[in-house]
Amino acid sequence: MITGKTKICGLIGNPVEHSMSPAMHNAAFASLKLDFAYIPFRVENDALADAVKAIKALNMRGLNVTIPHKVAVIPLLDELEPLAESIGAVNTIVNDNGRLKGCNTDASGFLNAMLEKGVEPRNKKAVVIGAGGASRAICFTLAERDAEIVILNRQQEISWAVELAAAVSGCFKKDVKALELNNNNLAMALDSADILINATSVGMSPNVNHSPVPAEMLKPGLSVFDAVYNPLKTKLLTEAENAGALTVSGLDMLVWQGALAFELWTGVKAPIGIMKTNALKALISNED
Repeated sequence: MITGKTKICGLIGNPVEHSMSPAMHNAAFASLKLDFAYIPFRVENDALADAVKAIKALNMRGLNVTIPHKVAVIPLLDELEPLAESIGAVNTIVNDNGRLKGCNTDASGFLNAMLEKGVEPRNKKAVVIGAGGASRAICFTLAERDAEIVILNRQQEISWAVELAAAVSGCFKKDVKALELNNNNLAMALDSADILINATSVGMSPNVNHSPVPAEMLKPGLSVFDAVYNPLKTKLLTEAENAGALTVSGLDMLVWQGALAFELWTGVKAPIGIMKTNALKALISNED
């Protein structure tokens, strides 16, 4: 039961209706008998500053941050952990006695999800589609593992990819390419790639018949990760599987980044198995 003593956590983004995070976190709180509750809040771009102020005003313990606010939220916070500052994106806010600290658990969440499925990015060639907040965390993680990176983004936002490539190149002293997302560049980049990552929302419910990559470009030996987790098996992952590629679902990253955020808010080790089971249940229920 929620009372005046209950610590409130939540999610801000747009949209948030599809999110599995409430089911995942509330089940974890309940399993450990923690007096916490997790609530999703749909926040428009022009209301982001007010939403961040509300964390302090309502004495919330913290929030997750999702599309499209992971970068825009940074100037509104009191401090950043070093990793979030390097990446330039925040997906978790912790309220420590009225001081808001921005953290990034996407980076470790992505890496844990890949390693769990036996995909080690070290020294591999990776193609990343998208240049938003999730892509930033993923690209920095790949660079840390000394992967060769090509970032592709649609022409209208190619400047995002150029800026991200420059940031990663500068931080890790390595050549990161930024290209316009089109079939020619995609085919060229994938020709010798080991890993393909979709870090955009293409294929997310309700647009389940969309994929950022033509099926004929997918191949055996490729590892394909899709940050989209609703549906659990996106068109990209289905076609990748059919082509003989190894696939990693965005649900795995969701659970791992959520577990790390849970630990930042509670100081307690996250029950990862319970979080994954309940996220999966919520996803299947949502798909039905």
